[in-house]
Amino acid sequence: METKRHKAPLNRGELYYFDTMGEYEQVRLAARLYLMIREALERENKTEVLILCIGTDRSTGDSLGPLTGYQLRKKGLKHIQVIGTIYRPIHAMNLRETTALLKRYYPDHLIVAVDASVGAGSRVGSVTLGRGAIKPGLGVSKQLQPVGDLFITGVVSGGCAGDPMMLQSIRLGTVMQMAECISESICLVEKLWERNASV
Repeated sequence: METKRHKAPLNRGELYYFDTMGEYEQVRLAARLYLMIREALERENKTEVLILCIGTDRSTGDSLGPLTGYQLRKKGLKHIQVIGTIYRPIHAMNLRETTALLKRYYPDHLIVAVDASVGAGSRVGSVTLGRGAIKPGLGVSKQLQPVGDLFITGVVSGGCAGDPMMLQSIRLGTVMQMAECISESICLVEKLWERNASV
């Protein structure tokens, strides 16, 4: 007789911050992300990973996701799928359709959502990592459906949430730095994955 396995409760309040200006932050982010992905794959009984990069190239502050996706596509990941780039962004107008397609065509994939966020002024330029779904669009007062099993967000502004014009004044350099940190960390995750699979 098979005994029913009970999943341990998730600490969804667990949140990690990484200063993209700091030395070795890409490695720290990669190490933590790798552990969280392994745990989530086992917990959710999934076998693959998909990075869902959310945002639009029409707004500097909201371009973190598409820029991250673009960089990941250029790096040519072998084992991790990437959806959402500056050429084919995932945003408010197509997010619902995209999530429906993910459920249909990528049912065995763990979804890691990447998006920009608004936070405390002291956190601008930092990347956050956490468990559970995120609700894209909250920073500009849009109610979109939650998405993702894990999330990576970049704090692009410490301004007041709900002001779309605020996102237009974000420095591109700040967003690029976070996108580079996230994409490099995800590449390191794939290398860790390959190395441990060959052991």
